[in-house]
Amino acid sequence: MERKHFLKSLLMGAASAPVLLSACGKDTVSPTSSTSSTSGTTGTTGTSGSGSCTVAPTETEGPFPTKTPASYVRSNITDGKTGYALTITITVNNANASCAALAGALVDIWHCDAEGNYSEYGGTGMQATNYQAVHFLRGRQVTNAAGQVTFTSIFPGWYSGRATHIHVHVYSATGTSLKVTQIAFPEGSGTAVAAVNGYAKGLSGYTSNASDNVFSDGVALELATVTGSTTAGFQLSWALAVPA
Repeated sequence: MERKHFLKSLLMGAASAPVLLSACGKDTVSPTSSTSSTSGTTGTTGTSGSGSCTVAPTETEGPFPTKTPASYVRSNITDGKTGYALTITITVNNANASCAALAGALVDIWHCDAEGNYSEYGGTGMQATNYQAVHFLRGRQVTNAAGQVTFTSIFPGWYSGRATHIHVHVYSATGTSLKVTQIAFPEGSGTAVAAVNGYAKGLSGYTSNASDNVFSDGVALELATVTGSTTAGFQLSWALAVPA
């Protein structure tokens, strides 16, 4: 079952903190083509494909999607942002072909920095810090023969009303939108979220997956496996199926 794409605005509790919306993005986006640790098990139901796997749930792209994703074909998306190192490996499978690896797909990702801010936006009530002129923590890669892409990034921070997450948009090789979704992180004792501890903000006021407006109906198909440490860096792996 597809989820609601429009969610209520969320306000920061402290007057001095940035005000962010958990989701106010478009239901769909126009395709842009280009040439170029532990996991949990809570119940969610995706849309069954004609193959042997289940299509990943559709989620809102949020209020801060990449404006021109074809301009950021790159694997290292840090752009000088500091934080605990995070290697992100995403595998895309075709639900219409018995879950075979989907080669040649375009995969866009974007997420907030250690303070909970996004690039390309800001200077408004949604995000006080103005990062309109920079493009950190955004990138595009093309899946290889194994259906995989890998990004070098930093561990995301968090902001009011949302659990730690990464946005993902998958397109076909010709630029047709196949899936907009989000990656969830394992939580609790011994997880990377606990080790990072919200960076300088700590985890006081943090929204868990169970209370998050996007993830509260279950994250079984969106929960990544995250291993590593704050000293050695973290490794995230996640697979999703799309109807291609």
